[in-house]
Amino acid sequence: MSVRTTCAYCGVGCGIVATRTGERSVRIEGDPDHPANRGRLCSKGTHLGETVGLDGRLLHPMIGKRRAGWDRALDLVARRFRDAVAEFGPNSVAFYVSGQLLTEDYYVANKLMKGFIGAANIDTNSRLCMSSAVAGHLRAFGEDVVPASYEDVDAADLIVLIGSNTAWCHPIVYQRLRARCAAGAKLVVIDPRRTETAGEADLHLPIRPGSDVALMNGLLHWCREAGVLDAGFLRDHVSASAEFWAQTGEGSDLWSVARTCDVAAADLRAFHELFAATPRTVTLFSQGINQSVAGTDQVNAILNVHLATGRIGKPGAQPFSITGQPNAMGGREVGGLASTLAAHMGFDEPDRARVQRFWAAPTIATKPGLKAVDLFRAVGEGRIKALWIMATNPAVSMPDAGSVRAALAACPFVVVSDVIADTDTSAFAHVRLPAAAWGEKDGTVTNSDRTVSRQRAVLPLPGEAKPDWWIVKEIGRRMGWKTAFAYDHPAEIWREHARLSTYQNDGSRLFALPGHSGGGNEGYEAMAPFRWGGTPFAEGRFPTADGRARLVPVVQRALPAPLRDWPLTLNTGRYRDQWHSMTRTGLAPKLARHREEPLVEVHPADAARLGIADGGLAHVSTPQGASLYRARISDGQRPGELFVPIHWTDRTASGGRTGYLPRPHVDPISGQPGFKATPAAIEAVATRWRGFLILAGEAARRPDCLWATRVAVPLGTLWELAGDEDPARLEACLPGGTRIEAADPARGTRRVAILAEGRLAAALFVTQTGLLPGRDWLIEQLAAPQASPMVLAGRMPGVTVDRGPTVCACLDIGMRTIVDAIRSQRLTDVAAIGAAIGAGTQCGSCRPALGRLLTREIHHAA
Repeated sequence: MSVRTTCAYCGVGCGIVATRTGERSVRIEGDPDHPANRGRLCSKGTHLGETVGLDGRLLHPMIGKRRAGWDRALDLVARRFRDAVAEFGPNSVAFYVSGQLLTEDYYVANKLMKGFIGAANIDTNSRLCMSSAVAGHLRAFGEDVVPASYEDVDAADLIVLIGSNTAWCHPIVYQRLRARCAAGAKLVVIDPRRTETAGEADLHLPIRPGSDVALMNGLLHWCREAGVLDAGFLRDHVSASAEFWAQTGEGSDLWSVARTCDVAAADLRAFHELFAATPRTVTLFSQGINQSVAGTDQVNAILNVHLATGRIGKPGAQPFSITGQPNAMGGREVGGLASTLAAHMGFDEPDRARVQRFWAAPTIATKPGLKAVDLFRAVGEGRIKALWIMATNPAVSMPDAGSVRAALAACPFVVVSDVIADTDTSAFAHVRLPAAAWGEKDGTVTNSDRTVSRQRAVLPLPGEAKPDWWIVKEIGRRMGWKTAFAYDHPAEIWREHARLSTYQNDGSRLFALPGHSGGGNEGYEAMAPFRWGGTPFAEGRFPTADGRARLVPVVQRALPAPLRDWPLTLNTGRYRDQWHSMTRTGLAPKLARHREEPLVEVHPADAARLGIADGGLAHVSTPQGASLYRARISDGQRPGELFVPIHWTDRTASGGRTGYLPRPHVDPISGQPGFKATPAAIEAVATRWRGFLILAGEAARRPDCLWATRVAVPLGTLWELAGDEDPARLEACLPGGTRIEAADPARGTRRVAILAEGRLAAALFVTQTGLLPGRDWLIEQLAAPQASPMVLAGRMPGVTVDRGPTVCACLDIGMRTIVDAIRSQRLTDVAAIGAAIGAGTQCGSCRPALGRLLTREIHHAA
C-alpha cells in the first residue's frame, strides 16, 4: 500500500508517495499532487528509501551504557527534572529541540516547559538557521509571517537570490525558478561565492561578506531617486520614523556601496536598474542572510526595499525567507523558540494570560528563555542542572563546539532522545531514549510557504522506539500533570494546537487554523496539504497595533579588517547531497559519492601564496579551534576567503569538524550565531603516505591515522586515509579471514585483501609515492560471490571502471560517464546530455555542473 507523506529534509516540504516493499524497505516517488513539488524530488529525497534500515539505530532506552525499560528510564528523567526544579527553580532545566520534530512533538514539549515547568528555556536548532528572519518579520510586520508562496516564484519577472545556494540547498525551488527563467524572467544571485546557483545567473554580485545592509540600502535609495517607490502604499500602509531616510541614506550612493561591497559599480548599477524596472520581483533569502551577527538588520534591509516599493502581498512581488529544516516553520507556530509563546503569541499581556488560561497551566513562563548559544553557555557555567536534547546533535552543529562538548560533559544530567544510538552528542548522555524516525512518524509539518502537510508512518516502530510526543507527554504525566498530557493520538494534539491558534483571536494574529480544531481522527488521517493565511498583506493590512508595516532603519556596520594571525574569512555551508550531521544521508551510498570528503575551498592566489596544493591536506584554524580538511583550489572563492562544509562528525572523520571553528557571537536581536564570517588561517599539512580501506560492513572503530573519512558504499564502507604514522596501525581495522597481500618497498606500496569464504571482506591499499587505483571496481567486488584473482591489482586487466565522482546523484551517474557521452555523441547542451543518459532530468541540481563539464569539453575540443 502506498502512503502519502512528506520529505524528511529541507523546508521546501516536498510531498512523497512511499510504498513499503519489504520489512525495512520503501520505494520513494514524488507526489504529483503535492503543491510544493508537483512530483519532483531532489537527490536526498529520491534516496530516502536507502536510509530506513536499522543499522546504528537506538532501539531501547539506555541508562548509561545499560539497557533499561521505559518505565525506569522515564521515571528517572521525570525525577531528575522535578528535583532540579524543586531545588534550583524552573530556570535550572532546559530543552534543546529540533526542526526535525513534527508540529505535534514541538507543541507538547513547548507546553511542558513553558506552561507547566514554568520557564522558557526551550530553544531549537532552528535558532541556528532562521531566527533572524523571525526577528525581522516581527519588527517589520508585527508577526512572524512569510508572505510569499511558491506560486509567487512562478509569477515573478525578476528573481533575486541573496545568501542562498538554491541549486544545492533547495533544488525543487530552484527548478521552479529555472522554469520561470526559461519563460523570460531574470535571475540575480548575490553571494560572495560563485556557487552552482550563481553560475546560471543573469547577474552575479560576489559581495564582500557582511555587506548586505549596504547593498540593500543602496538599492532602496536608488529606487527612491529613480521614482519607483510606491508613494500610495507608503502613505496608507507603512510607518517610518522621521529620520529613516537620513539614517539609511548615509553611504548609500552607487560608488560608496560598490566600494563597501567590493563589487564593480557597473554590475551594481545593472542590478539597480533591473530591480527598478521590474515590479514583479521576488527576493529569496536564506542562511547567507540569517547566519550573521547582523542577520536581523540584513533581513529588515530586504523587507524595507519591498515595503517601500510596494512589492509585497502581490502575485510575483514578495520577500521570501526559505527555511532550512523540514519543520522549522511548524516550530515557529507552536512557540518552539525560547523567544516566543505558542500560536504566534508573546510573553506580554494579554498573550501570556491567554495561553495560561487555555492550557489551564499552574504557571507560565513570564519572559523569554535562553537562546541556543546562551543556553549552552549556561550549561557550562553550571546554571542548567538538567538538559534534554531532542532530535539534534549540538556537539557538532553549535558554534564553538569544543565549549559545547565541555558544557555537556560537566552537566549533572543530560537526556538525549534520538534515532541513532551513537552520536557526538549522545556520548555525553546519562539517559538515551529511542525515538521514532522518518517513515515511522505520524503528524504534521509546515514548509517555507506556510503549507501544512501530513507526515504519515510507512513502517512500524522498531524495537521499543516511541514518537517524540509520546515520550514528552509521559514525562509530563510523571512530573505530576496527568490531565494536561493525556494524549493518546497525535490528532488530539493537532486539534488542541488548532484551537489555541483561534482562541480569542479576533484577527489580530494572522496565524490561525480555523476549521481544523474539530473532527475526528479520520479527518486528521485524510488531511490534504493546505496553506494557512491565504495571501497575507494583500489588502495592505499588517498585524501591528495600527495595522501598518514598519520601515526599520538599519545601517551597515563597519566591516572588520583582516587580523594579523587570522587574515582570512571563513564561510560555512551545506553540500548538495548531504544533510546536517549525516546520521541519515550518510547511510545512502548513492549520496556519498558526490563529495566523499570535507573540502576546504581556497582561491588560487591564496593557495599559491600559502603553499596549499589541490588535493592535499590543510589545517584550518580560528580563535575558537581547528580542524583538518582536504584542499580544493577554486576560483569561485573570493581571494582571502575559505569555505568548508558542516556535515562531518567524530563518527565519520578524523577532520572536517566545522563546528569547532565559528565564534559563539550572535545577532543581538535574534540570538542567531554568525557562521558566515569567522576570522581564520590555513596552512598546508604534509603526509608521508595515503591510501584507502574498503570494508564489507562497518569498521569496529575509526582507522587510527591523521586523515580518515568515511562514506557508505553498497554493502560496506569506504575510508579515505592519509598520515605520517606507521600505516601498520591500520591492521586493527581489518577483519579476520584469509589474507593475501603484495608490497613494493621502492614505492612504499602495500596492498592487503581479506577474504571470507572466498568473498572480499576488506581491501587496504597504501602508498608513499605510487598511484592508487580507482575504488569503484573494488567496491563492486563486495557483492561478488567470489573475489576476483585480480583484487590486489585493483582492476581487471585493460578495464578502467572508475566513473569518477558522482555528478547526478538522482540517477547515480559519474563524471567520466558524462564526459564519455559528451565526446562520443558530440553533445552540445545540457538538454542533450539529459536526453542521452538522463543526467540532470530529475531534481536538476546537477545542471550547473553539467554545464561546466560541457563548456570544458567544448573548449578542449576547440
